[in-house]
Amino acid sequence: MATPIIAKIDVKKINKEWLYTGAKGTYLDAVVYENHAVDQYGNSHVIKQNPPKEARDQGAKPVIIGNCRWMPQKNGSGNSKPAQRTAKQDSFVEDTGDDTDIPF
Repeated sequence: MATPIIAKIDVKKINKEWLYTGAKGTYLDAVVYENHAVDQYGNSHVIKQNPPKEARDQGAKPVIIGNCRWMPQKNGSGNSKPAQRTAKQDSFVEDTGDDTDIPF
């Protein structure tokens, strides 16, 4: 079973001008980056809103809109413990900055 991640997003920080409409709704383009270390609140990742191509061309950078962490898993005694990460979870695709496959 996959290990869930808990995400907290501050909706006040979402740039509504960067939302886009697709075939089935309105979307926010977000990127999740793994932190080098877990912060004081247990967050292991940061969530950034990715600007659209036009904004990136004008120098806009992704904006931090939230954080996330691995969901604690219950052990046999009913107590929570941090989720065990697997080698698959530790491997990720590095952001190369090449956004040529983005449709906007």
